Amino acid sequence: MVTTVKNRRFEDEDSGLGVRHFQVFLLFFALTVAYALRVNLSVAVVAMTDAASVNPNFPEYEWSEKTKSLLLSSFFWGYVITQVPAGQLARKFGGKIMILSGLSICSILNILTPICARIGGWQLVCALRVVEGLCQGVVFPSTHTILSHWAPPKERATLGTCAYAGNQFGTIIMLATSGVIAASPIGWPSIFYISGGIGCVWSVIYFFFGAGSPSECKSISAEERKLIEMGHASEVSNAAEVPKEHLPTPWMSFFTSPAFLVLIVAHSTHNWGFWTLLTEIPSYMKNVLGKDIKSNALLSSLPYVCMFCMSFVFSAISAQLNNRNCVSTVTSRKLFNSIGLWIPMITLVCLGYVGADQSELAVVLLCFTVGMNGATYLGYNMNHIDLSPNFAGILMGITNGVANIMSIIAPLIVGFIVTDEHDPEQWRIVFFIASGIYLVGNTLYVIFGKASVQPWNDPPPKPRRNSTPQVESQH
Repeated sequence: MVTTVKNRRFEDEDSGLGVRHFQVFLLFFALTVAYALRVNLSVAVVAMTDAASVNPNFPEYEWSEKTKSLLLSSFFWGYVITQVPAGQLARKFGGKIMILSGLSICSILNILTPICARIGGWQLVCALRVVEGLCQGVVFPSTHTILSHWAPPKERATLGTCAYAGNQFGTIIMLATSGVIAASPIGWPSIFYISGGIGCVWSVIYFFFGAGSPSECKSISAEERKLIEMGHASEVSNAAEVPKEHLPTPWMSFFTSPAFLVLIVAHSTHNWGFWTLLTEIPSYMKNVLGKDIKSNALLSSLPYVCMFCMSFVFSAISAQLNNRNCVSTVTSRKLFNSIGLWIPMITLVCLGYVGADQSELAVVLLCFTVGMNGATYLGYNMNHIDLSPNFAGILMGITNGVANIMSIIAPLIVGFIVTDEHDPEQWRIVFFIASGIYLVGNTLYVIFGKASVQPWNDPPPKPRRNSTPQVESQH
C-alpha cells in the first residue's frame, strides 16, 4: 500500500523538461523536414516552367498543366503504398531506424531533383517523386510508434501536438521562402539543395541523439524513465509477458472494432476537407474572387501560420483541462475533434456565400477554417495510441493510407463538379459536400469513438510449434 501511494504521488509530480521533450523536439523537426521536402516542388515547378520571369539564368522546362499535376500527385502514389507496411516494420525494427532511413534517403533524392530534371525530363522527376513518397510513407507510422513509447498518457496530446506541428511549420517555411530563393542568384535548383541539405543535417543529428524508446536512450534519468513506464503501466490491466515486437498483429480485431473503424472515418474526413482546401481554394480565390492567393507568398502561408499557432493554443487548453481533471480522455478527444471539424463545417458554408467583392472576408474565413483544423491534433490524431500503444504505428499506417486515398479523390471530385471555374454556384456545391462530410464523419466519431486501451492491444501469443521454452517471433 505504501509503495502504491508513493508511485501515484511520483507519477503526478511535474517532472519539468526532460529527455522525452528533446525527443519530441527532434520529431518536430523530422516532420518539418518531411513536409518541406513534400511541398517544395509545388512552388519550384512554377519557376521551373517559367524561369524567364523568375530567374532566366537557370533551365526552363516546357511542361503542360497536365504534366505539372502529374508531378505534384506522383508523390502520393508511393506514399499510400508504404503506410501499412511501415507500421509493421516500425514495430519490428524500431521507429528510429525507419524514420531515419526514410527521411535520409528522401533528402538525398531531393538534392538530385535538378539533375534528374536535366537528364530525364519530367518522366525521371516523376519517378523520383514516387520513390520519395515511398520513403516518406514511413514517417507518420514511425512517429506514432516513437510517441507511443515516449509520451506518458497525461502528456500524450500535448507532446503529440508539438511533434505534428512540424507539418505546418515545414509548409510555412517552404511557401514563404521558396519564391524568394527561386528569384535569387542561386535560383530554383537551390530550393531542392537547401531543403534536401537540411534533411541530411537532421538525419546526422537524429542518428546520434535520437532514440526510439526510453530503453534505447542512454542519457535518460532513472526518474524520468520510471515516470514514463508507470504512466504506460497505468493504462494496461495486465502487461503482456511477451516482448511487444513478438506479439501477433490482430488484423481481424482491428477491422471489427467500431472504435478503430470510426477513427478511419475521422482521419479520412479531416483529409477530405483539408486537401480540398489546400488544392482547390487558390483556384476559387482566383477565378471567383479575382484574387490569386498564390501570387503572394505571405498570403499563401497565412492559413498554415494560423493552424500552426492554433495547434499550440488548443494544446495549452487541453493541458489545463487535463491537469485539473475537468474532462476524461475520451471527452477531450471528441471535444477537440469537434472543434477541428464542425467549426470549419460552418465556415465552409459561409465561404460558399462570399461575394466577389468580399475577398478580404474570404481570406479571413479561409484562415479561420484551416486554423480550427489544428484542434484535430488533439482529437483523432492521438487516438491511435489511446486505443493500442502496442500497435499505434500500424493503426496510423492504416488510417493514414485510407485518408490519403481520400486526399487524392477529393480534388478529382472537385474537377468533376466544377466545369466552369468562374461559377460560384458550382463552388458552393464543393463546399457543401466538404461540410456534409465533416458533419457525418465527426458525428460518427462522437458516437462510437473511444479512448481506452482495447482488449486486442495485448493479443495472446501464437501457439509454439515445438517444446522449446522460447516464444516464436511472429515476424
